[in-house]
Amino acid sequence: YDGHSDLHVGITNSKGVVYNYDQEGVHRAGSGWEQCISVPLVQPDMEELLQHWDDLLEEFSLEEAWLPQRYEEQQHNCYTFALAFINRLRQGRGREPLSKAQFTERFLIPHTREASRYLTLHQELAHRDFYIVPLPEQEQ
Repeated sequence: YDGHSDLHVGITNSKGVVYNYDQEGVHRAGSGWEQCISVPLVQPDMEELLQHWDDLLEEFSLEEAWLPQRYEEQQHNCYTFALAFINRLRQGRGREPLSKAQFTERFLIPHTREASRYLTLHQELAHRDFYIVPLPEQEQ
């Protein structure tokens, strides 16, 4: 990622299938997201919530709101899909919905900052001659 194009957003089920929305509607992808930034929203040990998550995600993805003709690049897009799903889940658990700004600030910015640091370091290493020497093991 070069920082100059839009990012695409999706939500995974517990089996790693990514549900994502674009001008062609909702897609379910088992691959093609290998270089994504993963933002964990649920603890892995919350099995009851994960099953509910999977069921709700499938139901949610079939709603009329996510038909292809409803897609609008600026106002009704992949980010809207992801945030609306998260807010549906929060609502079902008696929690207040998150605004785009709140969700971005709390969940996305910390992960994208970290990824940006790694990408910058990788680009610097890739464009310079470096030799990495392992440190000698310390005596025990």
